[in-house]
Amino acid sequence: MTTLLNLLAGIALLVWGTYLVRSSVLRVYGAQLRRFLTESAGNRFIALFCGLAVTSVLQSSTATALLTTSFSGSGFIATHAALAIMLGADVGTALAALFLSRDLSWVSSLLIFLGVVVFLSRQRMQAEHVGRAMIGLGLMMLALKLVVAATKPLTENAGAQAVFGSLSGDPLLDVVFAAVFAVIAYSSLAVVLLTAALVTSQVIGLDTALPLVLGANIGSGLLAVLMTLKAKPEVRRVPLGNLLFKLLGVALVLPFINPVIAWITNHGWSPALTVVLFHFAFNVSLALIGITFVKPVAGLTTSLLPSRANAVDSSSTPRYLDLQTLTTPSLALANASREALRVGDYVSEMLGALGRLIRDKDRSAAEYVRQLDDTIDSLYKAIKLYLTQVSRSPMTEAESRRWTDIISFTINLEQVGDIIEKSANDVVGKNLDRQRHFSPAGLAELMDLHERLHTNLALAMNVFLNNDVHDAQRLVEEKVKFRELEMQNYEKHLSRLADQTVQSLETSSLHLDLMRDLKRINSHFCSVAYPILESAGVLSESRIRKVAHDRDVTIAEAAR
Repeated sequence: MTTLLNLLAGIALLVWGTYLVRSSVLRVYGAQLRRFLTESAGNRFIALFCGLAVTSVLQSSTATALLTTSFSGSGFIATHAALAIMLGADVGTALAALFLSRDLSWVSSLLIFLGVVVFLSRQRMQAEHVGRAMIGLGLMMLALKLVVAATKPLTENAGAQAVFGSLSGDPLLDVVFAAVFAVIAYSSLAVVLLTAALVTSQVIGLDTALPLVLGANIGSGLLAVLMTLKAKPEVRRVPLGNLLFKLLGVALVLPFINPVIAWITNHGWSPALTVVLFHFAFNVSLALIGITFVKPVAGLTTSLLPSRANAVDSSSTPRYLDLQTLTTPSLALANASREALRVGDYVSEMLGALGRLIRDKDRSAAEYVRQLDDTIDSLYKAIKLYLTQVSRSPMTEAESRRWTDIISFTINLEQVGDIIEKSANDVVGKNLDRQRHFSPAGLAELMDLHERLHTNLALAMNVFLNNDVHDAQRLVEEKVKFRELEMQNYEKHLSRLADQTVQSLETSSLHLDLMRDLKRINSHFCSVAYPILESAGVLSESRIRKVAHDRDVTIAEAAR
């Protein structure tokens, strides 16, 4: 019983070490890895080496699979390029197994010691995560020693030998067993290294070990498929394609497993080295052959998992809020930013509809505005919930600022939607229902302000996306110009009232309300500039205090 517990503890420690490395690297370098993956996806051969490199850093092809499927589902990477990345990721896992199978006890002790020192220093968030990654890598190496030590007594235990002996003689059963175990252990790397340890301890022979390696490869592909079962079809295509490659590879190799074992035995290689080299050779061969067929397989997965057509209310369904990246703030915040920009696009459509309503008296535009406002409200709630979940993970100072910027920008857009809906209702109730019309001069003034709003919204979205100080200054200048123009139009309107212009007298209340609403909308657009200018140190002290107050209000509103 103690032997079994020690073996389970060794496996658990191996999985935990892999998790520490993966999560720590993603939190520090998640954004860079995302950029590296997307920029390298243009060429399938470069994408393959990119997947190899990322997996070598993360020590987990499953982690690379989750990243790649997320980017593919969001449209950052084409499906065939994502499949090439996954082929490289499998080679990266095989390299990791080759590296970790060596006797690196002194490296393990050194990494754990240095990792704890760096982690406890806590001088910077980044250093803390680097320390965690070092500890994780050291624990992985230490776990391998524990697994090997725990398996030695099994060679003398008749019951354990009977269990492992039941696997021998049926390669297909061995493949299925290893695939299931890889899913349970959440790591094909753990299964391959455990197999190497069992061979070293002479618990199993090569006739069992090599099919177990093949099964571990299928298990890693099956794990990614299971983890994305509830995702949209675009996300599920990559794991399915990767699993198809592995099933095909195993189907081609398994019938020739006995001649392979005989050839290896004649060369007299050590059993443990044979296991990891076989794992490496299988994945390299699969990558070299599979890279030629990534486009046909991508087409097959697209036909098997077509995009959902005519989805109900798809406009109000978030596209980029990937729950798989919640534990990696840098990636999650990038997703939230894309969703916030999507809200900005809907606000732009609402502005266009309001313009048609004012200029062309198009009643259908008012209904369209109401529908878009419902969509914006739904997306706003989804983004707020998503950001709340992101905030549960440790964030750097820069990530915390970005979190605040995103929630502030989204709140402002949601409030703009409410203002536009109110303005549309006012136009219908006070003008169209009463058969009233703006004077030509008054209509021209309103449409001029409306066009400026469109321009300022585009500039505000650019400032939000790029954090450009120069554009932020331009946005603040536009706010001043807008306010001055609104005052000039107000004086012109009073002049028309003094001249007893009939149309101006009838629509005066609505005209003034619309100018005030458009000014409020412009203020919400321009508010995105102040945090950027504050960080750059170009705001006055009074303005800094106002920005700090507005941020407190924004966060309080987000919490409600």
